[in-house]
Amino acid sequence: MSHLLREHAPITEGNWELLDSEARERFAPALAARKLVDFAGPHGWQYSATNLGRVEEIDDPPGKGVVGVQRQVLALVELRAPFAISRAELADADRGAEDADLEPLDAAAHRIAVAENAAVFHGWKAAGITGIVEASPHDLIALGEDCERYPRHVAKAVDALLSAGIQGPYGLALGPDAHTRVLETSEHGGYPLLEHLREVVGGPLVWSPGLRGAAVLSVRGGDFLFEVGEDLSIGYESHDAGAVNLYLEESLSFRVATPEAAVALT
Repeated sequence: MSHLLREHAPITEGNWELLDSEARERFAPALAARKLVDFAGPHGWQYSATNLGRVEEIDDPPGKGVVGVQRQVLALVELRAPFAISRAELADADRGAEDADLEPLDAAAHRIAVAENAAVFHGWKAAGITGIVEASPHDLIALGEDCERYPRHVAKAVDALLSAGIQGPYGLALGPDAHTRVLETSEHGGYPLLEHLREVVGGPLVWSPGLRGAAVLSVRGGDFLFEVGEDLSIGYESHDAGAVNLYLEESLSFRVATPEAAVALT
């Protein structure tokens, strides 16, 4: 038995496969941060901390003529998004229904993906996580609402990275509002704007729910480190005659190794 307690849920093996598949399908498109930073894991549910490779001296060692230091770690945090699925819908899925209502699972998958992205880009102070945007020492670049000027702003961000000695390729993360504006602007100098922006950064352009504004960052590796203990999993909480109460869960840490490797666009 695992800590997810799936064995206690009134859910058939076939329905578990359906729920797991649906979660992966809905979770993946919104995983912006994972597409741009270094990913390590999953290391398992019992993995509790990321080694920072540093120590801090401890006062009052238990003996004369000795010193003590304590190794520094970044504790993983757990994210959980609860949801409930109708038992009637699960029964219909077992009968072969192809249109079972799994919207509560879809919504939970989106919520936890947005939370993950927000922690990576904007940080989570209470969890000891500093985000890419707040760590960057570069001047903020204002995007504005005129998409025709986006390539100019992104090129300025790339130039700032090059001037700081940060090599490419680079990636462009676009928050929902900025991404929508780009999609609504079909042409730029004869090129679709999305393709024009990809040419400027020389790397991926990623829709990033949870990011406010946009960010240009190096994707050369080694600058932004994302670590997962337990990757996205569905667990069981309780049930009654009408619904099964479940949750999506993951454990993670994130740290910025090279603050200069990103420029934020507001």
